[in-house]
Amino acid sequence: MNVYTTDKIRNVALLGHGGSGKTSLVEAMAYLSGLTGRMGKIADGNTISDNDKEEIKRGISIFTSVIPIEWEGVKINFLDTPGYFDFAGEVEEALSVADSAIIVVSGKAGIEVGTRRAWELCEKYNLPRIVFVTQMDDDNASYRQVVADLQDLYGKKIAPFHLPIRENGEFTGYVNVIQQKAKKWNNDGGVDKFDVPEYSKENLSICREVLMETVAETSEEFMDRYFNGEEFSEDEIRQALRVNVVDGSIIPVLMGSNTLARGMYTLLSDIIKYFPSPDKRPISGINILTNSVFEANYDFSKPKTAYVYKTIADPFIGKYSLIKVNSGVIKTDDILFNHEKDAEDKVGKIYVMQGNKAVEVPELHAGDLGALAKLGKVGTTDTLSTKANPVLYIKADLPKPYTYRAYVAKNKGDEDKISQALSKIMSEDLTVRNVNDAQNGQTLLYGLGEQHLDVIVSLLKDKYKVEIELTRPKVAFRETLRKKADVEYKYKKQSGGHGQYGHVKMTFEPSGDLETAYTFEQTVVGGAVPKNYFPAVEKGIQEGVKAGPLAGYPVVGVKAVLYDGSYHSVDSSEMAFKTAAIQAFKKGFMEANPVLLEPIATVKVKVPDQYTGDVMGDLNKRRGRILGMNPIDNGKQEIVADVPYMELYGYTMDLRSMTAGSGDYEYDFARYEQAPSDVQEQEIAKLEKE
Repeated sequence: MNVYTTDKIRNVALLGHGGSGKTSLVEAMAYLSGLTGRMGKIADGNTISDNDKEEIKRGISIFTSVIPIEWEGVKINFLDTPGYFDFAGEVEEALSVADSAIIVVSGKAGIEVGTRRAWELCEKYNLPRIVFVTQMDDDNASYRQVVADLQDLYGKKIAPFHLPIRENGEFTGYVNVIQQKAKKWNNDGGVDKFDVPEYSKENLSICREVLMETVAETSEEFMDRYFNGEEFSEDEIRQALRVNVVDGSIIPVLMGSNTLARGMYTLLSDIIKYFPSPDKRPISGINILTNSVFEANYDFSKPKTAYVYKTIADPFIGKYSLIKVNSGVIKTDDILFNHEKDAEDKVGKIYVMQGNKAVEVPELHAGDLGALAKLGKVGTTDTLSTKANPVLYIKADLPKPYTYRAYVAKNKGDEDKISQALSKIMSEDLTVRNVNDAQNGQTLLYGLGEQHLDVIVSLLKDKYKVEIELTRPKVAFRETLRKKADVEYKYKKQSGGHGQYGHVKMTFEPSGDLETAYTFEQTVVGGAVPKNYFPAVEKGIQEGVKAGPLAGYPVVGVKAVLYDGSYHSVDSSEMAFKTAAIQAFKKGFMEANPVLLEPIATVKVKVPDQYTGDVMGDLNKRRGRILGMNPIDNGKQEIVADVPYMELYGYTMDLRSMTAGSGDYEYDFARYEQAPSDVQEQEIAKLEKE
């Protein structure tokens, strides 16, 4: 592949609802550009983008793929992103390096939740965008309805650049609104021009008038000419529209058929005409030495810097760090410095990725996307620069995982292999977490949803040859006491020779500090228990609070006081006093009105207005306490509630079901509260069964 300068590069993210046609659109453009000799199909598992076994098996995009397509002397780096919400981390990684976006909408399904999310992401990253309507060869596709729905949502900025032409129920051509010409695809793959059909003239007039008003608003001269009834030339219109597209005041709507590879030629040309090259987009970092802003702005003449937006750590093809060059030109043998890891790496071979295929190139110019192999300590969201000019860029805003399950190895002895495999998966996917919950004796796997966790299990099995089993996690209950108890325990054992003797009198009461397991004091007088046995008594308490006698959960908030006891000059030992303390603790704890504490989360749920009633009702069923509701952007409400952790199990799937996929939530630990009696009885019964 050729090396491209910054002005000849476009970085375009493909966004949209799952199944809207993003991957097949890339496939059609790759075929049209000559990158491939035939169009692959998702059903056949032979597309450039969806090349992972998991993607082929499931028929969906799971990972972001980079597909560079050369067109009219320009390299367009397409970032084909997943449409399913469980893989939102991949989308955020892509958008952290995109300079523009195409929102893909199915002409058959129309505006979906994923369409709205795509729009919100473009707003968040301030990305110029084009809407491309697919499946126009389907009888049930309605371009007019998609445009009308988009205009209802986003106003007059939605501007159809094309109108479809159908003949005998078939999608045969289009009307170019800017040129006011009709074109029909011929058997040679080109187009034949003809007169605009009568049924299209009214729509053409309406769409044309909107475009002309927009063009007129770009300058006073154009406004005067517009009011004087003068026509604008095609070049003037396109130049003005480019300004409008880049600043987001116009959103072009195009259309086509991916399966027939129709509409891709105009899409590719319009990407080049209307989307900005990287040097038209600002980017800045912080110079660590001077603590000043480093205005990189994709300037090839400035010191070399790059941002690592994604990592591929495949057991078969090795590790690749996918980068965007933010300034300078990266060349083979360059020495790049990673300030966060305080490490330098020498650049070996430089690649551009074509799906899972790495194509070697001699250099990468500012603004381009590429890959570097075998950079030891480099990870996703790291910045690469030079030691003389160390720079840090803002990291991608990746979603936090809230769905989790406990897991165990299916085969004993695989624990280390599983840990190593998960470490590699986590280096690729920063929305995966592996947490050792030692207090509850479980290991937890976190992800963005049930499907995400299911994919991780499959990856472990297929790529890393280890298997795990997901189970419902234990909730991190705690035990404490509500009253004071005064107890005595004498541990006495005689078995020939030295016996065992430890005798303690102790009180147990609430300490008032639920952050600490216990406090230990001694008020022994007269040497009833020698000082050298005090540590043994505390060790007994220390051991006893690990698993409380009520339901086997860790104990918090206990004040233990040793005030009396006795000892035997021969038979007493540290072990005897430790055992006596353990038994005294168990006895005293159960006499001091023990209760179970459950963890409470403060949950923030963001949903469109129409779902607030359903969501609040569901939170109430989960024993939630609604704390408030706040209006936020995009016609949504944020509902804040305190909800017990045990009631959040499966909430990701339930919320998506309730809100047609449009709801999001996050939570943080708030505090511990006394569990209801029925919950406490349930947990005690579990312990008895064990």
